[in-house]
Amino acid sequence: MSNIRPLNDKLAKRAQEELGEVPERIDSDIEMLREWMLKQTYIKGRTDDQFLVAFLRGCKYSIEKAKHKIDSFYAMRGVVPELYKDRFVDDRKIEILRQGCLLRLPKPLTEDGPRIHISRYGMYDSNKFSLNEVVKVSTMMGEIQFREDDNAMVMGFTEIIDLKGVGAGHIFQFDAVLVKKLAVLGDKAWPYRPKGFHFVNAPSSAEKFLSIAKSLMSDKIKERFHIHSKYETLYKYIPKECLPAEYGGSNGTVQDVIETWERKLLSYKDYFEDEAQYGTNEKLRPGRPVDSATLFGCEGSFRKLDFD
Repeated sequence: MSNIRPLNDKLAKRAQEELGEVPERIDSDIEMLREWMLKQTYIKGRTDDQFLVAFLRGCKYSIEKAKHKIDSFYAMRGVVPELYKDRFVDDRKIEILRQGCLLRLPKPLTEDGPRIHISRYGMYDSNKFSLNEVVKVSTMMGEIQFREDDNAMVMGFTEIIDLKGVGAGHIFQFDAVLVKKLAVLGDKAWPYRPKGFHFVNAPSSAEKFLSIAKSLMSDKIKERFHIHSKYETLYKYIPKECLPAEYGGSNGTVQDVIETWERKLLSYKDYFEDEAQYGTNEKLRPGRPVDSATLFGCEGSFRKLDFD
């Protein structure tokens, strides 16, 4: 028997309907993926059941897609050092978390619905922290979700991007190449799926940047972009009761969320120290090694962006 957390009845039904999960076949699917991984001399990665089932669910049980995604998941560690170097739970990461810029809400959209994320990029001190550091903490939280969050792994996530407080210091750190990399990583390497992006409190000056970011996304992601001038239109997609008190809701407070995730991140201290050993050895990879050009395309093409 596989050593994975059982899903609640509603999520189990959704996993079968939406992902093609066949309970009787999960064990053999996990074993097939594990056997493949252990044969790849160039990949050193985790092979426990809960980790592997996250990729199977993220790829709707296509074993081939799951292989590609796990390969990219580990290959990107060498290719995106700005996000994957020194990824340890330390005082600086905890301080970023305490700024309240990265929230994963306790209650999903519905019992069998997606997880709700709120990213508040105006909340971190841009004199003290870089956007890369903030996104690095976000990737750490994502990996904890891969292991723990069945709603996110089966149903994906809906993200509210709150631009309140975004100032010149934050805008100066905006990096179109990083946005492109994140779009590619989300598509090729991470096993959970975005269901929608909702922008709130966007100053008019930010709309230019939003249009650039949108132009870098695939058509499928573009359709999931929503810009709200007031919370009332947001509530049509994410009901009040799913949101924290600060957004007019009853799903805890921002401080509750910060404290829960601070405890969670600290409990993963050893896990992330252990993570440092994993990745790919591109010298051993059969065929062409994976580098920035193969994973993201030529970076030079991002230097000329149309700001009109």
